[in-house]
This record gives sequence, C-alpha cells and structure tokens, in this order.
Amino acid sequence: MFQKSYSPQQLLGQTGILSLLLFSLFVVNFISLRNKISGGNSFSILFYTLLIVIFPEVLVDSNAILCSFFLLLSIRRILSFRSLKNIRLKAFDATFWILIASLFYDWAILYLIVVVVAIYFYEPKNIKNWLVPLSAISALALIVPAVLVLSNNLDFLWDHYQFNFQFNHVYFYDWSNSSLLFLYVSIVLLCGFLAFIKMGNVGVGKLVTMRLVVLLFLIGLLVKVLKSSQDTHPILITFFPAVVFITTYVQSIKKENISEMVLMASVFIPFAILLANILMK
Repeated sequence: MFQKSYSPQQLLGQTGILSLLLFSLFVVNFISLRNKISGGNSFSILFYTLLIVIFPEVLVDSNAILCSFFLLLSIRRILSFRSLKNIRLKAFDATFWILIASLFYDWAILYLIVVVVAIYFYEPKNIKNWLVPLSAISALALIVPAVLVLSNNLDFLWDHYQFNFQFNHVYFYDWSNSSLLFLYVSIVLLCGFLAFIKMGNVGVGKLVTMRLVVLLFLIGLLVKVLKSSQDTHPILITFFPAVVFITTYVQSIKKENISEMVLMASVFIPFAILLANILMK
C-alpha cells in the first residue's frame, strides 16, 4: 500500500495533500463545535484520526482526500442552514463545493441530494431557494471549461464523468476488505441508532441535523460501493457522519466508568485492526 515511489515534485504535492488532510481534522472539529455535536470537547478529532488508523489506505488516495475536504466545506454550509440565516447563500456555497468535490469522484455529485433535502427541511416555500443550486451549477459550468481551455485539457469532463455502475467484485470479494467494511458500517449504524434513542426530547433542529447526517452517511456508502477499487478508497468521505454518530453516542453515556471503558476500547481496537492487517499482508 505504501510502496509507491515519488519524484521530488510528486513528493511535494503529496505532502501538500496530506497537509490538507490534517487541516480537514480541524474543519471536522469546527463543524462539530459550531453545530454543538461534540459538546465542547475534541472527540471528533480523536475518532476521525482513529478511523484513518483503521483505513490507512486513504492516505495514498489523493482524490479521496481532496474530495473529502471539499465535501466537508459543503457540509459545513449545509448544517448551518439550521440558523435559518442566509439560506440562499449557504445553498449556493454547498452546491458549489459539492461540484468541486465531484471533479475528484464523479459520483460525489450525489451529495446534491443533501442540499435539496436541506432546503426542503428548512425553507421549502421560498421558490428562490430551489433555484440557487441551478445558479451554482451554471457558475461552475462557466468556470471549469475556461480553466480546462487554459490547461489544454478539454477532454477531462468527458473522460471523468463516466458514472459507471460496475460493481467491483474483486475488491468486495476480498475477505479483509468486505469484513472490515461490514464491521465499520455495523458499528457506525449501531452507534447512530443508540444515539437517536438516547437523544430523548431534543429540539427539532438537532433531529433535523441528525437526519441530514444519516443521509450523508448513506450517500457516502453508495459512493464507496460505486467507486471502490484497489487504488480508490472513497471510504474517507463517510468519516464525518460516522464521527458524528460515534461522538453523539459516547457523549450520551452518563456513567463515567463506562464512558472511559468505551474510549479506551475505541483507541485500542483501531490499532489492533491495523496491526492485524499488517501481519496478514
């Protein structure tokens, strides 16, 4: 996985991309704190880092890192719909960042569904809100071709947006890949289910936010199924909603000793999985 060789120029570019991944950790923390998901602590950074430990292959997929970063910028704007301020501006920004993310993974364009759902949840009666995503699409439709003309790469859009429905049997029939993915999805969904149960009588705003996070996770899984291969690892784009579910569940544990045990296990298990994968391969 990490046996690739890089030229000095490629090494510099890879360093920049990994720096962007590091910056993504702080974006995740900012989103969590701003939307009162992490309760004033840094659990979101911890769990996001531990997920990278479980899936270290994401570190060598530049497209995954870049796509995930721009999706995080979009998610930041989508979740801020909750304030009901400047919804049109936020919808434009969210759509724009999703379209940028789709330049790295074509199927990331499915996240536009989240923008539409968010508008429906928060301010569906204003017809102007529904037109904003179209204006963002139009803006990028003017910018990207202009950049491609300057870079002499006009065939990029045609070659990139293939939207293939081919299921990668080789990748998912590999026992280590499929079992780890199943374990990851099961734990995240279980944490999400328990978090919803323990949320109790929270405000409508928090419930709507959590529903949007569920949708983000499901779309991320769909992109994972559609894009995964030996060299492509879109699992990274599911990390933010997974972190939200895990963090919300851990914070809902009232008994301090149980909470500490869960945290200790959540730190130990990822490194045990990493060690097991290294020994098996």
